[in-house]
Amino acid sequence: MKKQDSLSPYICPYTGPLLAGVDEVGRGPLAGDVVAAAVILDPDKTIEGLADSKKLSEKKRELLFDEIRERALCFAVARATVEEIDRLNILHASLLAMRRAVENLRIQPEFVVVDGNRKPDWNYPCDTVVKGDGRVAAIAAASILAKVTRDREMVALDGEYPGYGLSAHKGYPTKAHLEALERLGPSPIHRQSFAPVKQLVMDFT
Repeated sequence: MKKQDSLSPYICPYTGPLLAGVDEVGRGPLAGDVVAAAVILDPDKTIEGLADSKKLSEKKRELLFDEIRERALCFAVARATVEEIDRLNILHASLLAMRRAVENLRIQPEFVVVDGNRKPDWNYPCDTVVKGDGRVAAIAAASILAKVTRDREMVALDGEYPGYGLSAHKGYPTKAHLEALERLGPSPIHRQSFAPVKQLVMDFT
């Protein structure tokens, strides 16, 4: 059997109005929470330009962030904390954040599409969609809400934990971030289960 192209058009088995898309942002950073969002779009209120949040400019993401919040049928943003990431591991913390986002929707969905190839432990009828943030409008909307929310939080945290450059790299393991970690040691918002931080925790204790 020919392997299906992961970028082929996604055909959802559900055709009703209460389809929720869910995505998370922040699996790779060394600092900060992992943030998830769930969105049910309004079929009567089209939002132009929805796409994978990573492929949009910051200005475009900010504009779409406001439009999604205004025009979606409903949305919710949730998270798993640094402590939960360290206790559960990043995969299970990401799934937990996604589950919380869907459960927090004001209108509960009849079907959920999840970005990636793993779904949370829940009872919702569900599909996983690899690269879904570029293939399903509701997932794209969720990715934008999650990314803008998390990016704003990291900018704010830069003021609380200066010197790491969080507003620039958003917690990702850039050269500048790793150099700051070597110089300053880990902060309370750094993920101690991640190897570069774990080693420094040992060095600083």
